[in-house]
Amino acid sequence: MRKKWTLIALGTAAVVLVPWMVVLALTLPARAEVRNWSLAWIGLDVLMAAGCAATALLGLRGDARMRLTASATASVAVLDAWFDITTAQPGSALAQALACAVAEAGLAYACTVLAVTDRHPSRIGARPEGHS
Repeated sequence: MRKKWTLIALGTAAVVLVPWMVVLALTLPARAEVRNWSLAWIGLDVLMAAGCAATALLGLRGDARMRLTASATASVAVLDAWFDITTAQPGSALAQALACAVAEAGLAYACTVLAVTDRHPSRIGARPEGHS
């Protein structure tokens, strides 16, 4: 029963976020000066590195929690790519952001595969039972 209410709450949050996004689109400034800019970007990379390390460590130990860290790491990689691209200046900075996004998309894909398909982390690379 708790799961059902949690899912209903998530669905409600999705609906409530739509008008909030409209408010943000209409009220946020096109430009902003940001304090701690480098700390924010470094923080995303620290999260991504920690996620990769945790996923690798847990996976090599055969710990099923690897699926959780892989999922979180995929999310951070996508988030990092999004902000890299959307905040880059046109020209070489955007080209560099796009190149980084390709690498981050690869990381997100690998982590997603680990998160959703590997039911037995101690057998990484092995085929699931019943498949040849």
